[in-house]
Amino acid sequence: MLSVNLRHLEEHEIRLQGELSAAELDFAVRDPMIRTGPPLHYDLKVQKLSDGLLVTGALWLDLDCDCVRCLKPFRHELRIAHWTRHFPFAGEEQVAVDNDCVDLTPYVREDILLEFPRHPLCKPECRGLENTSSGPARASEPRGDAVASPWAELNKLKL
Repeated sequence: MLSVNLRHLEEHEIRLQGELSAAELDFAVRDPMIRTGPPLHYDLKVQKLSDGLLVTGALWLDLDCDCVRCLKPFRHELRIAHWTRHFPFAGEEQVAVDNDCVDLTPYVREDILLEFPRHPLCKPECRGLENTSSGPARASEPRGDAVASPWAELNKLKL
């Protein structure tokens, strides 16, 4: 858990450095093409303001992915070099304070999940699974009898 004690911020800002395991972050990734393994690393500066907390710093995480085009496994480096978040003490977006501590974990999780790739690619120019067979017909080329309309089978139905 990544938390900060408000009493430690009374006199000066603090710096938080370390890592959080995927289990601690509970990503619950539903995409089978993305797996979290290595821990999330963080280097954050926390300041107490009159109306809340200001947290700035960097977050980084390596994801184990499979390319959606060629299915090749690869590592995706997810980096948020200039992460900034304001945690207000009052109002609709008020942060929960428990025993003078604020848990930053859910907010870090949310912002990291927003940075996950939607369609992981091993490289932008990936051409996907290519047919390398030297046969006469390729999968993308229609054969003479396969040119029939997709409606042909439906037209045969007697309703």
